[in-house]
Amino acid sequence: MKTFPMFLQMAGRRVVIAGGGEQAAQKSRLMLKTEAEITLLAPELDDELASLVDHKRAKHDAGPITPATFADTALTFIATGCPGCDAALHALAKEGGAVVNVVDQPELCDAVTPSIVDRDPVVVAIGTEGNAPVLGRQIKTQVETLLEPGLGQFVALAGRLRGAVAARVPRERRREFWRWVFAETPRRRHAAGAEREAAMMVKDAIAAGGAPDDAGKGVLTVMAIPQAADLLTLRAVQRLQEADVIFHDPDASAALELARRDAERIGSAFDTPSKRTAALAMSRAGQRVVWLGEGGSLRDEDGVEVL
Repeated sequence: MKTFPMFLQMAGRRVVIAGGGEQAAQKSRLMLKTEAEITLLAPELDDELASLVDHKRAKHDAGPITPATFADTALTFIATGCPGCDAALHALAKEGGAVVNVVDQPELCDAVTPSIVDRDPVVVAIGTEGNAPVLGRQIKTQVETLLEPGLGQFVALAGRLRGAVAARVPRERRREFWRWVFAETPRRRHAAGAEREAAMMVKDAIAAGGAPDDAGKGVLTVMAIPQAADLLTLRAVQRLQEADVIFHDPDASAALELARRDAERIGSAFDTPSKRTAALAMSRAGQRVVWLGEGGSLRDEDGVEVL
């Protein structure tokens, strides 16, 4: 990667946008989604930007502009629409120590703005390092259809309940509790418009000390190793993301790239009777186990899911 994706803390931090026209307005609309303090640098502002200042959504600095203007900023956008002015302001901003994005001049950018899917507080950022912005927008459209419009409200509810979960749900049951909240009935009911019902389900489960008993049952999933990660089915990827333990052989590296990072991984000549016995025991004890490879006799055992 030439660029590294990272989310910046913006609340209460200063963002400078140099420019008073449409390009600056576009960046202002983006920053208004955050809790940043916006400063607009321009001799004059168009009507949209002037309205932001009038409504105390941004500050206006008409100059003069020096390197100190850009000091202590979280991010600086340069968007005057004039390549020469942009280059001059870029030099001042860099002298002031700013992280800079210059519109339509990628060679002058320290940071690039991705395509964003906004379900605040859930945010998905999609970037192509400037190579294919049209593709980035196409991917954004696809992701938009995957995430229900009200997902942010549901996640915000979960955030408000995290303290109650920490107090009432035992540590060893919390991951399964959150998996149930976001992968099973509560999220589905919320997405269907039954927000109050979904909230009560979550609160009742917290009061009971965890997800319903049947939600936490372990499962042993057996799947063949694909030649490439893109040959995995969506269900297989989901199982890898949910796994507590993954048994695998050395040829499974492509599939393991899509697995949950903190899952226990047991590899190296794993297809032995003792390993099969261990995998079954773990699943029967309530863990979610993936057996990545030829399952052998595991395919005949009760409770084994074969993908």
